[in-house]
Amino acid sequence: MKRAILLLLLGLTYCAGGVTRQFLAGPHASMQAAASGEVHRRGYTGNEVCTSCHRKESQGYAATAHHLTSQFPTDDSVTGFHDAGSNLLMIADPANANAEKAGLYFNMERRGSEFYETATTGWLGHLSSQSARIDIVIGSGRRGLTYLSWRGDQLFELPVTYWADGKRWINSPGYRDGEANFTRPIFPRCLECHAAFIKPLSGDPSSNRYDKSTLEAGIGCETCHGPGARHAALWRGRSGAAGQSDQSILSPAHFSRDRQVDLCGFCHNGIRELGIAPPFSYVPGEPLDDYLEPDTNNVVEHPDVHGNQVGLLKRSRCYLSSPKMTCSTCHDVHAPEKTMEFYSGRCLTCHRMENCGEFKRMGDKIATKCIDCHMPVEETKKIVSTTAGQVVRATMRNHWIKIYR
Repeated sequence: MKRAILLLLLGLTYCAGGVTRQFLAGPHASMQAAASGEVHRRGYTGNEVCTSCHRKESQGYAATAHHLTSQFPTDDSVTGFHDAGSNLLMIADPANANAEKAGLYFNMERRGSEFYETATTGWLGHLSSQSARIDIVIGSGRRGLTYLSWRGDQLFELPVTYWADGKRWINSPGYRDGEANFTRPIFPRCLECHAAFIKPLSGDPSSNRYDKSTLEAGIGCETCHGPGARHAALWRGRSGAAGQSDQSILSPAHFSRDRQVDLCGFCHNGIRELGIAPPFSYVPGEPLDDYLEPDTNNVVEHPDVHGNQVGLLKRSRCYLSSPKMTCSTCHDVHAPEKTMEFYSGRCLTCHRMENCGEFKRMGDKIATKCIDCHMPVEETKKIVSTTAGQVVRATMRNHWIKIYR
């Protein structure tokens, strides 16, 4: 996978979570102010405080891919280790090794309450091993899970990924087949989309050094709603609905359409990978252009589907002709994903199935097929694994809604 890596006008202040924040002029000044990761975390409370009042939303959200996109390793989160006899990935059998190609295999091991990936290389009688502990689990498990490991304050991706399709182990996407690489760094731009927060120890976007005690796994409530301390203090002890609108918390539903889509596009617009502001400084409701380099690939005839849902949606005639259409028109961020039949039903709130060219052939059955035809599943070129000579590609649904011939 590619790993890459504020801003208001001078004098403008922003109040949220009981804290007044002074923004400096331009990205470079903001970089100096927020590089430590401390300035913009004041007033944040964590999910536990939110769930104490917003139980309904929290219960649904706990099962979403957003919430589960990073976790600490447990019996539940480390998938694959519990399948008896399946914890071996053989790349090249040492028994068949020759002078040109050494043997290589990986073991996924449990040692007490901890989990490890171990690579063994060489020839029979001359084998060497290297192990690393799994410290962070990345991914909801819908497609697969990748594992990260700490080495001091540096964070690295491990070489083996669990792939849900076939319940198997593969080389982590982008790794060279036949190598045991434990040195692939994890940069802040990657973690911005897989964690609520972690404090970088450097302002360099290509550094992988962090204060690991500050990791808040998963995408949290405050990722979209901003700092919640002031809001919680305001409603603590009061009777009534804590969900009532007030100025102490951000409500994406009240953003303009562009800002609502920007909020999703911070992670779901895969073309925009380079940050121009400090990690974890994005403020919901602010223009994305202040935080990420602009999209320069609009001329691509058929963009890749990986993480590019917003970019593709914006090309759609549905989006261009529907001023109120946003990601939330179809998706409820507080609930797990629905079936394709459900999303086809969303299409029919605007379109009549009788007007579809396939209606005469399929009849009412077409009511559940809108998504399959107009938002097909495609392979991505960005998540590719070559494992023991076999190529594995992730598939994702194309969000460019149109007629596909």
